[in-house]
Amino acid sequence: MRLDKYVADVLGVTRSEARTLIRKGKIFADGAPVTEPGVKAETFSEITSSGERLDREEFIYIMMNKPSGVVSATEDSRDKTVLELLPDNLRRRGLFPAGRLDKDSEGFLLLTNDGQLAHNVLSPKKKVGKKYFVDLACPLEQNKIDILEKGVDIGGYTTQPCKVELIGDLSAYITITEGKFHQVKRMFEAIGNRVLYLKRVSFAGLELDEGLLPGEYRQLCTKEITKILRTIQ
Repeated sequence: MRLDKYVADVLGVTRSEARTLIRKGKIFADGAPVTEPGVKAETFSEITSSGERLDREEFIYIMMNKPSGVVSATEDSRDKTVLELLPDNLRRRGLFPAGRLDKDSEGFLLLTNDGQLAHNVLSPKKKVGKKYFVDLACPLEQNKIDILEKGVDIGGYTTQPCKVELIGDLSAYITITEGKFHQVKRMFEAIGNRVLYLKRVSFAGLELDEGLLPGEYRQLCTKEITKILRTIQ
């Protein structure tokens, strides 16, 4: 990897800004300033800036509070995508959504460039939990909850057992371990109800950071990444 790309990725600057820093002698490799942006970063054992070591993580894991109106895709010809909410330096790292949320849904969306982890968290065999808050059109009665929890036919497919927690007459949490197209909405339609609002509040053992407003994001810490890895073991 070119040094200018390496520096841009780690510092969160543009390639042009990274080249300027390098040419001004602001970047050190193995203790000496490097002024050639095109040298290979891999040839050095340590790269620093202002005395701080620049370590480029191979994989990135981002928790985003997806807003309504944005699609869970890397590109779309009609709608704004979740990647467009990220700065250029992160978009250049090959990130993609691990799973999806409907365009009109909100909440926890995991963005990563770790294909193996994404495959595992989405694999039905791993039974990774996804918890949603829903507002409903009609009151949710206990007999309907029992039907949902046992599994319902959503059109040629019967869902796996799930957990439903009633919050009020018209609000509930539902935790599923699958991710069929519009699954939560179709499950409630199957019992004669309708989802008016849906927000994913938990994914793969992690709770959505309450400090993230819709459209905001942050990278996962080591402890959170470890928790996901334990969930998919």
